[in-house]
Amino acid sequence: MRHRKHTFKIGRTSAHRKSLLANAVCSLIEHGRITTTLVKAKEIRRVAEKMVTYGKIGTLHTRKLAIATLHQVDKVRTLFDVIAPGFKDRPGGYTRIMKLGPRIGDAAEMAIIEFVENDATVAARRKEAPVAAEEAPVAEAPAAEAPAAEAEEAK
Repeated sequence: MRHRKHTFKIGRTSAHRKSLLANAVCSLIEHGRITTTLVKAKEIRRVAEKMVTYGKIGTLHTRKLAIATLHQVDKVRTLFDVIAPGFKDRPGGYTRIMKLGPRIGDAAEMAIIEFVENDATVAARRKEAPVAAEEAPVAEAPAAEAPAAEAEEAK
């Protein structure tokens, strides 16, 4: 009997399924958000949350466990150095799944899986995208000058 044996088989062999999940979690770490089927997203969530927990612990042993699961050292480094420290005060629930509806071709239920926003992930995105960080001060500068100009006119 299969009591308490939880896994979505996703119609693949175990080796194919492990590889698919490792690659999907690496894509999630790299991009912060991916679109996939609902069943895959639920299974990706299980692996991703375990990897973030490893990152929060931060020992050499947990780093090796994460590398053994994900097989991409650069993604594990990003996970441990950028993503996991942002969740240090959060006891769990590091990802969010949002349903999108059926896919056009085969009516498979689609979903977006992403990391829950926190200060560290927002700061990391700003470092990676300097264009957005440069546009924000430019937008604030005219707003700051407008009250000063009004104050001078009032005198």
